[in-house]
Amino acid sequence: MTKHLERDLGLYTTITVSIGAMIGSGLFVLPGLAAGKAGPSVVLAYFLAGLLVLPAALSKAEMATAMPESGGTYLYIDRAMGPLMGTISGLGAWFSLVFKSAFALVGLGAYLVVVLPLPAAELKLVSLGLAGGLVVINILGVKQSGRLQAFLVSFVLLVLLVFGAEGLILAQPAQFQPFFEKGVGGLLAATGFVFVSYAGVTKIASIAEEVERPDRNLPLGILVSVGVMIPIYVIVVFVIVGVTPPDILQSSLTPMADATEQILGTSAKIGISIVAVLALMSMANAGVLSSSRFPLAMSRDRLAPESFSVISDRFRTPGRSILVTGGLLVGLIAFVPVLELAKLASAFKILIFGITNAALIAFRESEVESYDPAFESPGYPWVQIAGVVGGIVLLTQMGWIPILGAVGIIAGGIVWYRFYGRERAEREGVALEAMRRRMRGSIFTRMREAFSTETGTVMVAVSENATPQDEEATLSMGAKIARRLDGRVLAARFETVPEQTTLPDAAGHVTDTDRRFEERVQALQALRDTTAEAHEIVCHDAGRAALHFVRTHDVRLLLGTVTPGRWGQEVVGADTNWLMREAPCEVAFFVPRSTTNGRPETLREIVILLPRAPYGPLKAFVADALAQSQQPSGGARIRFLTAMGADVTDAEVDTVQAFHDRLGEHCESPTTSQIIRTDDETADLVEATGDADLAIVGTVARSWLRTLLFPDRTTELLDELPCSVLLVRPQRPRQTAPIRRLIERYVF
Repeated sequence: MTKHLERDLGLYTTITVSIGAMIGSGLFVLPGLAAGKAGPSVVLAYFLAGLLVLPAALSKAEMATAMPESGGTYLYIDRAMGPLMGTISGLGAWFSLVFKSAFALVGLGAYLVVVLPLPAAELKLVSLGLAGGLVVINILGVKQSGRLQAFLVSFVLLVLLVFGAEGLILAQPAQFQPFFEKGVGGLLAATGFVFVSYAGVTKIASIAEEVERPDRNLPLGILVSVGVMIPIYVIVVFVIVGVTPPDILQSSLTPMADATEQILGTSAKIGISIVAVLALMSMANAGVLSSSRFPLAMSRDRLAPESFSVISDRFRTPGRSILVTGGLLVGLIAFVPVLELAKLASAFKILIFGITNAALIAFRESEVESYDPAFESPGYPWVQIAGVVGGIVLLTQMGWIPILGAVGIIAGGIVWYRFYGRERAEREGVALEAMRRRMRGSIFTRMREAFSTETGTVMVAVSENATPQDEEATLSMGAKIARRLDGRVLAARFETVPEQTTLPDAAGHVTDTDRRFEERVQALQALRDTTAEAHEIVCHDAGRAALHFVRTHDVRLLLGTVTPGRWGQEVVGADTNWLMREAPCEVAFFVPRSTTNGRPETLREIVILLPRAPYGPLKAFVADALAQSQQPSGGARIRFLTAMGADVTDAEVDTVQAFHDRLGEHCESPTTSQIIRTDDETADLVEATGDADLAIVGTVARSWLRTLLFPDRTTELLDELPCSVLLVRPQRPRQTAPIRRLIERYVF
């Protein structure tokens, strides 16, 4: 018999769940430390933080009505943007909740010192004891009544209203002078610092499966709770600042108790401390419970070890997940300063809320039929963009530790997914397909441009030490490419002379070698149907002379033969990486092998080694130009070859195949496609190349540091491939290409 989950949480209970998650350290602990950052303008900081939370609240409200199932932030981001972003968001949300719970327990310990005769010096031990107790409670599965939670929240709200009403009368205007004591930078730093106060607004989404009428109650619960808490935060913090001396407030972990003492005396101070203990205990317990669900959820999605999803037969709780969470909680309390706990909790939450806004954009733009929310966020997409930008601004004002923490979560998530989750998670987010669909148009445009028949000049750079065979092969290639471009070939031979010899003197001396070069250019069979010019260039630096020639002759493609140099590969005596970085045109470097000469007249098969991302139009164009030259004798075949990881999905293979097919449609020569799945891509690419006469491989400029630290697939292929190789680098805009390539590599 199938068991069904009953939706039994009404609107009021839903609202109290959200408010209950927000009433805690944000009110009882943070105001004092935040006032130390901003001064009296901390009141405005709480208001701004509430406004910046609204975009993520609206985004989660919409996604919750489209997917009213438990999981919340992690679920939405994972389904929208794929398991990589799901891993980052899961780790970020887990760390944020644990840090927030640790900070709440430190504050709870501070209030216990006010209520009970405990030594203030042992505050850390008290907090550690409380943390251990909560871990045990959660492992044992002690339940917290929903009605008790609603009653407690209602009672705390009543106390806060009384506190605000009494305090507004007694607040001293002098306490707010100067209002912007620490400047705008202090205001923004405090806004980021207290951002975590509103983190509980999205807790409703994690229990979405239990909410009745989710299309109505989920968005209402989220928005009403924010609408209630923003004025409560502002009023309460206004009173705290208005009645508490700054020297007491700005270093206090018990600001509510200090302010109450100023208003109503010592007895009331103890009373409000008891309320704080109850609220912080409830919040810390809910934090441990909620945070332990993230390893559990990630484990079920195969992004974390299976042991995290094991449910205890005795207590019916995910014991290992709770233990790991509890261990981190205890470690944070023991070793991380209280101020940094709050900073990092807010930084992680800002990061996750930013990704949440991006997830909504992904769902909307993907146009997935199954995404049909009952509530739609107003102001889309500008509200979400404002949320992302606002979060970035706050992070930049919070100091280096929060920034490094956010970067660390992203880097850690990427590393964890790369080495653990990637081979286990076989799904993709809807955003990937949406981005692929939108990017295909521009990629196909680049293909058409690469295969365009616009007139173009091909420069063949010939070294004075080139062998006749290499010179002939390179000139033949240049001629065939120029013919496809309906252009001309400029054969430039570079003669380097010492600095002691003036260039006019050297240029005036014409040798027999110079004359023979010009004769070969004119007589070469491959050039008969192509306009060709021979240029003898005397210089002190062949590399710079070649670049000058490219710029002054409107060259579209620079073609040269690679020779071994002192520090690496060279073309006309210049480092190939330097030439690729500096050349304002497309570049192709020929690497001859003794087994094959690479001349177009002898080619039977050309294999193009393509990465999984949609690169390769120029490589395909060059291959087609070389293969087309063979039409009288039957023509050469072109084979597209891509190696992918053994764990790739069928959808990823289909995407690569689609680009192979589109490249083939642009080629006039016969083409075939081959995609191999392997754990050793380099070795299997070499083996799959087989008896091809020429391999065309993409290349990029690499700095010496990058070459030293990271392996280069192109270099490995050059060392292993038995046939001649043509290295190709298309011309790209210098500023946008790296970003575009990173996005395309992630998407495809």
